[in-house]
Amino acid sequence: MGGGTAWTLYETRLRRVSAYIHEHLDDELDMEKLAEIACMSSYHWHRIYRAIYGETAAATVKRLRLHRAAGDLVNTRLSVGDIAKRSGCPNLQSFNRIFKSVYGMPPARYRNEGSHRIFTPSTQGRITLMFDVTLRTISSISLVGVAHRGPYMQIGQAFETLFGTIYARGLAWPQMRMIGVYLDDPDLVAADRLRSYACVNAGDEIAAAPPLERRTIDGGEYAVLRHKGPYADMHKAYQWLYAEWLPASGRQLRDAVMFEEYLNNPRDVPPTELLTEIHMPLQ
Repeated sequence: MGGGTAWTLYETRLRRVSAYIHEHLDDELDMEKLAEIACMSSYHWHRIYRAIYGETAAATVKRLRLHRAAGDLVNTRLSVGDIAKRSGCPNLQSFNRIFKSVYGMPPARYRNEGSHRIFTPSTQGRITLMFDVTLRTISSISLVGVAHRGPYMQIGQAFETLFGTIYARGLAWPQMRMIGVYLDDPDLVAADRLRSYACVNAGDEIAAAPPLERRTIDGGEYAVLRHKGPYADMHKAYQWLYAEWLPASGRQLRDAVMFEEYLNNPRDVPPTELLTEIHMPLQ
């Protein structure tokens, strides 16, 4: 068996397990089932998963469920009780405790006072606070990425496929930049049709063999908003950029895609400490 075939089989196993986890978030996590999908013994598979992704499969499921719950609190009118039932917690009290331990406040308070609220207009219809927006001129950035189709809150699955692939191929290096490229406006396009890419910067040393695709971010001037907090809040930051910052700046948009650069990793820091730079292209 050639080396190429060996890593292809390994990549495929990683993708199958990641897809299963994302598609069965509402089910009880079955460690033996994951090992069966990976076609490896449970003894070895869970050590390999942790070595590749930096957390156990159980930690991945917990993080994804809470990520989804935060999104539901910010973007839907589902009751906290209904959101708790989806989270896999045995009861509302358990959900409140676990959510607070990760997001810094209980879910009902997060809905009303979370970091997304700073982007919400006052009773006069204006956002009175100022945010950290800088103007930067950047060179074009060569990327490789994995396509994602569906809600932007679920792009994490594409990032897992991306990193599983580059680790399996021995192509990872410590200074890789994590970049999300978003092609559609979620206020205009149905969630299941949204197109995006989970990317890292990469030159010609990485071959864009499937599932990897090559993309390029255009050079030029960008307005960059540094956002601190959960990814569930990001949509509010975009609304503020378009509704408040852009008209006040007097600048015009350039026909290029917006992108996000993730300055730290949700596996390494709590959601309240996540740092993201949103890039808006300017003429």
